[in-house]
Amino acid sequence: MSLYAPLPIRPPPSPLSFDMSYGQQRDCPIIKPAQSPTQDPAHSAAIIFLHGLDDDAHGWEDIANQFQRANKLPYLQWIFPNAPHNHDARQNAWYNPTPLRATPAGRPELAEEEDEEGLRKSVAYVESLVDGLCSKGIPTNRIVLAGFSQGCALSLLTELTSRHSGRFAGIAGLMGYLPLPDKIQAMRSEAGLPHVVGEVPLFLGRGGQDRLIPHTRWDETVGKLKELGFGSALELKEYPDLGHALSPVVLQDLLVWLESIVPKLED
Repeated sequence: MSLYAPLPIRPPPSPLSFDMSYGQQRDCPIIKPAQSPTQDPAHSAAIIFLHGLDDDAHGWEDIANQFQRANKLPYLQWIFPNAPHNHDARQNAWYNPTPLRATPAGRPELAEEEDEEGLRKSVAYVESLVDGLCSKGIPTNRIVLAGFSQGCALSLLTELTSRHSGRFAGIAGLMGYLPLPDKIQAMRSEAGLPHVVGEVPLFLGRGGQDRLIPHTRWDETVGKLKELGFGSALELKEYPDLGHALSPVVLQDLLVWLESIVPKLED
């Protein structure tokens, strides 16, 4: 059975909720329960998948549908959160987007300061989702963070700066980059985290024809992650003919990686 098919027409959006903790309005997450729940919650697994800019959870839930139709990772619960509604930008965004600009040397730079405040608020929100899973008995080392584009950036920053740093089963970053690279160490020190990260499995994928995330930005991201301590647990995939999108090959690689980091545990 194929793991990939065209995304269906989106259903109506879920009701709005107002997150009093962070003063942000967002749609409720979409939760896809495990097909075959384990008797012991500690033997289950969960993945939090974060969408990209100007998108929502409905745009990505079909990934879970495809995996489940193929009976892949039936013990895995999927959570698709929604970014806040950015009324200024009139789009959903985990943080205010910062465009890249080319320099005379051809090296892309951020056109202005990154939205550190927005990134920190979104990291705190993701932390609350992880806390919710842990309260149901799922250990952090059976929870995967994954994301596309802005969702990739947020997944990486959450792993590097949150109180759950070094504890996740793995991080999957697709078609994105590492935000705030020059502030990571200061943010880790502020959170009481060690200078070097632990060996959390990290899967990074990039389209070779991606015009939104230039190759030099990808190289800078990979270099910074290695500098921070990611070594043998860092799996890099580049898809030469792919742009800023996913494909059957990407999803197949993601499946193989997920099966390796959250394998089935016997009850």
